Amino acid sequence: MRLPNTVPTCPRSTKLKIALYAGVVVALAIPASASAHAYLVRTVPSASGVVNTPPPQVSLTYDEAVEPRFAIVSVTDKDGHQVTAGRPERSPADPNTLVVPLQKIPEGWYLVYWRVISVDGHPVRGAFTFAVGPNQGPQPEFVIPSISESAATPRLITARSLALLTVMSAIGLFVLRIGIARPVIRRVDGTNLRAVSIAFFVVAAFGLIAIPVYLDIATAEFSLRSAFDLGSIVPLLHASAFGRGYIDLELCFALFVAAAAVALWLDRPERPARSIAELLATAGAGAAALAVLVVPGAAGHAAQTAPRGVSLFLDWLHLTAGSVWVGGLLGLLVLWRSLPVARRVAGLVVTVPRFSNTALVSVFLLLATGIGATVIHMPTLPALWQTSYGKTILVKASLLAAAMLLAAVNLARTKPRLQAARQRVELGPSAANLLRRLAGGELVLVWAAVVAAAVLSSLAPPPPALAQEGGALARVGPGPVSRTVTKDGYTLQVLVAPNKAAVPNDFALKLTRGGKPVTGADVTVTFAMLDMEMGNQEFRLTETSPGVYSRPANPALVMVGHWGLSFQVTPKNGPPVTALVVDRTAG
Repeated sequence: MRLPNTVPTCPRSTKLKIALYAGVVVALAIPASASAHAYLVRTVPSASGVVNTPPPQVSLTYDEAVEPRFAIVSVTDKDGHQVTAGRPERSPADPNTLVVPLQKIPEGWYLVYWRVISVDGHPVRGAFTFAVGPNQGPQPEFVIPSISESAATPRLITARSLALLTVMSAIGLFVLRIGIARPVIRRVDGTNLRAVSIAFFVVAAFGLIAIPVYLDIATAEFSLRSAFDLGSIVPLLHASAFGRGYIDLELCFALFVAAAAVALWLDRPERPARSIAELLATAGAGAAALAVLVVPGAAGHAAQTAPRGVSLFLDWLHLTAGSVWVGGLLGLLVLWRSLPVARRVAGLVVTVPRFSNTALVSVFLLLATGIGATVIHMPTLPALWQTSYGKTILVKASLLAAAMLLAAVNLARTKPRLQAARQRVELGPSAANLLRRLAGGELVLVWAAVVAAAVLSSLAPPPPALAQEGGALARVGPGPVSRTVTKDGYTLQVLVAPNKAAVPNDFALKLTRGGKPVTGADVTVTFAMLDMEMGNQEFRLTETSPGVYSRPANPALVMVGHWGLSFQVTPKNGPPVTALVVDRTAG
């Protein structure tokens, strides 16, 4: 039905809010944090090295402390027989080093396969070889277990999403009930906010269950145990920084729920002024809510990202603003359903403008934190479509863009109609119904965006090394590589075989200038992992024939993914040249 032309048009302030809501799509699409993952920095025996006497143990040193009870270190001979003599233990001399004892092993080649859990709860795997000589023989081609693993499994994502959704929704519902919708009872006769309070307690109860369920599932997956084996899982909950963080989240959230219950019990919304007891209880519950929203960042990516203080602050503000938005939308729908039909429009006329003003503050915070996170964490624009992390951001952005369209309609049409209904009662029912439909659709889309955020927090964000990719001369792989590129007058043919992760690979560079081999050059190749942050490795290539520089290297490509192969060439005569090739390595 066409509305009369006397319906108020969208005022300038509302247009400003629409623009800010549209801008927040970008802010929310960018993750609030990123991570550094554990990576192997040193091994004893050295990778691909040869020792003359059998070592009593294998030592692996990482860039951060890893929990031995979540670690797997397998050492096998060429026939696949296990030669370890015990489980990995932390070195008493270095908390970042794991040691695993070995049986007395004969001469030959051995494969070391390792899997650890980073501080932020992400699994990382790798492999390398070593030999016992002096008659170790040729290096065999070992069978490597799967070396691509992620915390973004469907079960973990589902559990993490439920935990985030319930915690954020509960906090937002409390804010709506204790502050935004409170004047409804005083201004509209025959109304109450009991349904909103009940919704808060129901969502909070689900949150108190969802957090430990997620922690149980994650701990079981990381320790390769069954989630129902509680006798083995419970002692491991405190074993990792990730587990301790989520235990803290459960405790903080329980304290918030208790404080919120006291605040709601003391609240007397029919009185215009709050008592001192009400103010103290509300302030305590608000402080507890803010404390709850610090924990996810402290237990995840943000705490592992420099500058740490800035990352944690951005993550906290991001979650705070998002909670007000998500819980507020849910509260509006509950309020719409619970208000008496005869009082529905009047109650919404009081609540919707107040929520709109609160949401405007959330938009500013979301926009600011999103921009800040972008500056800190995204190394390059092409990472958005070249990495799994970036593709997930695009999915999240699409969901939020759709949600923002509905929010814009609400601001431009629903709010003016509800305000106009004070003078023209006939406009109220249609405006209230439009609000329900749009807010419901918006809530579903925002919830889906939170699920995308759970995926983001389970993936490895693009490392700073990815910024190099814009200068790549070629993209190669998977499979054997033979690619010719030119740089500064030189022709370089890059050869990699078999170009597989965690196996011996042969790397060669044929270097010519003007059709003639370039001899006597100093050639090195640096390997940088582009899918996640880990240490770079560098190898010097030896001239095996005129203009051909090569060497076998293992474990240069230690895991499946995208690698930046940077060849640095220093000729005897002439300026140095660097050529970057991006290699996709398969398992």
